[in-house]
Amino acid sequence: MFGIPRSYLLNRLLTLVLTIVIAATLIWIIPRLSPVDPAEIALGRMASGAGSVAGSDQILETLRAQMGIDQPLVVQYLKYIGGVLTLDFGLSTASFPTPVSQLIAAALPWTLGLMILSLIITFVVGNALGAFMAWDRTPKLARVAIPAAMIFTSVPPILSGLLLMWLFAAKLRWLPLTGAYGLTVEPGWSWAFVGSVIEHGILPALSIVVVTFGFWALGMRGLMVSVQGEDYVKLAEAKGLRPRYILYKYMIRNAILPQITAFALKVGLLVAGQVLVERIFAYNGMGKLLYDAILNQDFPVIQGVSYVIILITALSVFLVDLLYPLIDPRIRRDARAAKAEAEA
Repeated sequence: MFGIPRSYLLNRLLTLVLTIVIAATLIWIIPRLSPVDPAEIALGRMASGAGSVAGSDQILETLRAQMGIDQPLVVQYLKYIGGVLTLDFGLSTASFPTPVSQLIAAALPWTLGLMILSLIITFVVGNALGAFMAWDRTPKLARVAIPAAMIFTSVPPILSGLLLMWLFAAKLRWLPLTGAYGLTVEPGWSWAFVGSVIEHGILPALSIVVVTFGFWALGMRGLMVSVQGEDYVKLAEAKGLRPRYILYKYMIRNAILPQITAFALKVGLLVAGQVLVERIFAYNGMGKLLYDAILNQDFPVIQGVSYVIILITALSVFLVDLLYPLIDPRIRRDARAAKAEAEA
């Protein structure tokens, strides 16, 4: 498959399946360690307005049956595993009887858009700055300015978001304060809606970018320092190749490989880190959904969001593993050598 050894592909597929099953199992076990009964929570919300509900015992039994928590744990687990494989996470207790998958489907596109934009910007900018920090031909002023700019990486995303809101929304009034799009704009495939979404997404994305690009810059700087002393770089310099060509073709290209793996792992961390950012900006993504579910003790939603985050991370790592043999021929050679040795 596109030059990828079959044994390598099968191993990565097996790792992907095991990761998803183990993660789904842990997500199912942990909430059940809590003494809280989700059916009682749903009943309590029903009674919050009137103060009491007639026939509460019968309603409680009905709710438990609808949620499937009246059955033995083994049956619950098997139904849960079968459900998550089809992205069926049951019913929300806070928004009962709305399916959890419906809530996630409404929030996921906003989070993916914000996450992809933020991650690509931080990856490109951070690695470029890290490479220039280690390159001996970088101007001295830039070498001083780049580390100074990374002081913002010590600021939590929620504080950077509040600072950006105060500066660009409250004081300068260049950008909207909160929301995913304008209240007067009708959602749909129109330039007005797309422009409003981009305008409202700048501040949440920027609040994530300014505090995370340093991670990539410092990592890339350390990798570049180790690559600079390699023999192939010295040979390229002895051949008289252009310094910029050596920087891109010999140094960055080899140093970037570990960063690509970190890129995939950072996907899940970034989604989890967007929780408070989406909350303070009232951005209707997975982070806000998870935050509200924790406040409302909505365990089905917490399980569903956690599973989707893990699924996105596992798929990202799997795709990067498939790209690795295409980027680095040494992996293909090692896989073929191992196969030949096993057959011998």
